[in-house]
Amino acid sequence: MGQSGKGFAIPCNSHQTGNMPGWDRCAHTVLCPHLSSSPGLGAHEAATVSLAHLKKRGQRTRGTGSSILSALQDLFSISWLNRSQVEKQLQVISVLQWVLTFLVMGVSCSVILLYTFCTDCWLIAVLYFTWLVFDWNTPKKGGRRSQWVRNWAMWRYFRDYFPIQLVKTHNLLTTRNYIFGYHPHGIMGLGAFCNFSTEATEVSKKFPGIRPYLATLAGNFRMPVLREYLMSGGICPVNQDTIDYLLSKNGSGNAIIIVVGGAAESLSSMPGKNAVTLRHRKGFVKLALRHGADLVPIYSFGENEVYKQVIFEEGSWGRWVQKKFQKYIGFAPCIFHGRGLFSSDTWGLLPYPKPITTVVGEPITIPKLEHPTQQDIDLYHAMYMEALVNLFDRHKTKFGLPETEVLEVT
Repeated sequence: MGQSGKGFAIPCNSHQTGNMPGWDRCAHTVLCPHLSSSPGLGAHEAATVSLAHLKKRGQRTRGTGSSILSALQDLFSISWLNRSQVEKQLQVISVLQWVLTFLVMGVSCSVILLYTFCTDCWLIAVLYFTWLVFDWNTPKKGGRRSQWVRNWAMWRYFRDYFPIQLVKTHNLLTTRNYIFGYHPHGIMGLGAFCNFSTEATEVSKKFPGIRPYLATLAGNFRMPVLREYLMSGGICPVNQDTIDYLLSKNGSGNAIIIVVGGAAESLSSMPGKNAVTLRHRKGFVKLALRHGADLVPIYSFGENEVYKQVIFEEGSWGRWVQKKFQKYIGFAPCIFHGRGLFSSDTWGLLPYPKPITTVVGEPITIPKLEHPTQQDIDLYHAMYMEALVNLFDRHKTKFGLPETEVLEVT
């Protein structure tokens, strides 16, 4: 008894009836087909083996759930999903979008808009050009800054990529207007952009009541779409009309950031070199005297470290081409490179992640002179140069430069 054609049965004691053992009476009899080939086993042995078999199957079932859980844990432990890795990728993306904006956004949007005239969407192009006509002078009046754009989280990732920091040394009065002289230019002026066209380094908290306007080439504001993007960050054209308006018709508490060295200074930008083009740049001092705007020297340590470029010697054909561009177009094309998108060992458009520290110096009080003489301009220009050199000397050792390092002023 206990042997069947399909295997052995396991008795269920809870369903025994009278004196009849549960082998034949139990409705929950379990047949084990794995034992059908072992006719020599007794009933007790069959039950024992069957129970062991069922227990093993249960363990395998539970093991399946554990395997799934383990697989999920392994998935979320993959390096590319780590928080630090995700943040690094976001930093790269935020910097790359600005580099591409700086290099190609204006030309690309112009081409796309012109192409739109030849398509069924020509009405969009007409409407935008109509808007440009009515809005043409807005950049000259300080533009349309957007606190929402300036506070984008993207700019904080941009800041952390290098990282970039803003150092305040003195308070600024909100009853005065200012011209900030930013040095050096570097290749793209990344420190100037991050510190004064975004709130990533909290410029509005460090200098409460001061509205910064970063001045750049006026030609950028003739480019469709790019002009809107630049104005949203508080960027304006670097021309006399704009500066006159902001310093005379826009109240007080305005700070216009001028990268004094401009395109000429960018041509000498290279890692390990601290040089500024300033000795013959006096126009910004004349503007400050005409409006009584205080001059504030700024030095950005590390600005020259983030890109490498090919330096053409004076008299070479390459330098001749650069100077012709600078003279007739306003900017000098540079042959430069940074790191690659996926590896720091390859060349690419991404800047090298080197620290940039922008130190804002002590303001120089400037009197208001309707018609400043050349002597007045030279006097305050000399004061400004001395203040910039002193600022550099006071802070150079804090940011990795040796005590013997000298700021070269040309």
